[in-house]
Amino acid sequence: MLAALRRSFPNKLNRGNIFQPESLSLRHICNMTKTALIILAEGAEEMEFVIAADVLRRAGITVTVAGLSGSGPVKGSRDIVFVPDASLESVASSKFDVVVLPGGLGGSNAMGASSVVGDLLRAQETNGGLIAAICAAPTALAKHDIATGKSLTSYPAMKPQLVDKYNYVEGKNVVQDGNLITSRGPGTAYDFALKIAEELAGLEKTQEVAKGMLLSYPIN
Repeated sequence: MLAALRRSFPNKLNRGNIFQPESLSLRHICNMTKTALIILAEGAEEMEFVIAADVLRRAGITVTVAGLSGSGPVKGSRDIVFVPDASLESVASSKFDVVVLPGGLGGSNAMGASSVVGDLLRAQETNGGLIAAICAAPTALAKHDIATGKSLTSYPAMKPQLVDKYNYVEGKNVVQDGNLITSRGPGTAYDFALKIAEELAGLEKTQEVAKGMLLSYPIN
């Protein structure tokens, strides 16, 4: 791998068999290989979407925002419009380290009704990849029978739709059970995003990102 990197950066220094590009460390390159897919559906909760995308990119994770209905503009739950990087259909066969489902009732219902989302989540689960859902989005997991029997949390009003299939946890902002990470709502979006970042980029990098945003991690 180092030989390939040296060929890619021929003008950089090699001191004592330690490859030291001027502005890009090997550790940073390794972090950059981590990938996240965030599904953006009409009616998504804006804070949960933006904070997840922003924090993960700050942590050096390559984030793809995929529009559920295509690559055109998507209106969130508070009428804020976003433009995805690609359509979900065009990237659904690609592999990602984490698939993130923002909440918002409209967006969560749309993801729960989508066969493309269902197939993607089942493949992610089968491959042992991370799945992360916040607010109302865990109901989409339930509709596709993803991670049944695991511990999770959600926006409180969604509890009745989840208690029959999951071990529902109250009183915690973020719940992780193996490769499943869930959280409760807009006010816990930083906790949620930073937890995903820790899983993919490590604790040290996550603490660095949190410090830059004037947060501490783990968040008290």
